[in-house]
Amino acid sequence: MSTLAIEAEGLVKSFGSTRALESIDLQVAQGTVLGLLGPNGAGKTTAVRILSTLLRPDGGWARVAGVDVLADPQGVRRKIGLSGQYAAVDQNLTGFENLYMISRLCGMSRRAAQTRTKALITRFRLDEAADRPAKTYSGGMRRRLDLAGALVASPEVVMLDEPTTGLDPRGRLDTWEVIGELVADGAGVLLTTQYLEEADQLADAIAVIERGRVIACGTSGQLKEQIGGERVEMVLDHAADLPEAAAVLAGIGCGEPTINAQSRRIGVVVNGGAKSLIEALRELDLRSIPVQDVGLRKPSLDDVFLQLTGHTAETGVTP
Repeated sequence: MSTLAIEAEGLVKSFGSTRALESIDLQVAQGTVLGLLGPNGAGKTTAVRILSTLLRPDGGWARVAGVDVLADPQGVRRKIGLSGQYAAVDQNLTGFENLYMISRLCGMSRRAAQTRTKALITRFRLDEAADRPAKTYSGGMRRRLDLAGALVASPEVVMLDEPTTGLDPRGRLDTWEVIGELVADGAGVLLTTQYLEEADQLADAIAVIERGRVIACGTSGQLKEQIGGERVEMVLDHAADLPEAAAVLAGIGCGEPTINAQSRRIGVVVNGGAKSLIEALRELDLRSIPVQDVGLRKPSLDDVFLQLTGHTAETGVTP
């Protein structure tokens, strides 16, 4: 087994005049999770489709579990499990029949396919719905069934494209647990997500992708260190006070304050911790600017993403 589950260099892909990927490099070690983080349209799914042999790149190269995606796509497919953004299940088959069919297509005997299917049905809490057609499943249940299908053959490399979209909190936690088990078993996992908390929780390394480019890469801690310091955050009573409050925070902070006019929220990175917070409150009080809520917190991946791209990961919208 290759020490690198995925390695890619210089991947380029265009759709007409739109450049979806701009020469990106990626590496995923076996037994680790790489979180590919970015907003809709950043290029995350295009990268997954190339690495899973569903698309051919216009340039660059990639190997998955040591197999070249262009030279031997069938070899790659034998090594991977893939769960896309939308559940790829046969709506007319039952949950059991979906997984049994996939098991047989993977070359398992009837007995082995039944055993594997039963184990996955239980693992993904689908026992009570196992004999119902998938078209009667909720969206979250179909997502769980699709993820189970990706794991039928115990693949060396698993690619999960926004696997928790549409799941309730319990389903999301279950999925996180499964990903942890995959890593413990030695699989390499490529996880695309818009959820910063998910990347923070699961990923050994994170690549931030924006407009087809990897703009930052490192561990969660390393990315947060780029921000430095802590953040003073507050919610004002009146949106009209935001410009004056921004001037106050700019004077005590490091860099430009971030402002969300809709929520009347304003914040800035500071190096003085509680001292900076007290200074800001004192100055706002002198200017008769009422504050509804205030806090001091450590930098988050959201702060990293906002500083790198100018907008939030979930929406791609500037606050």
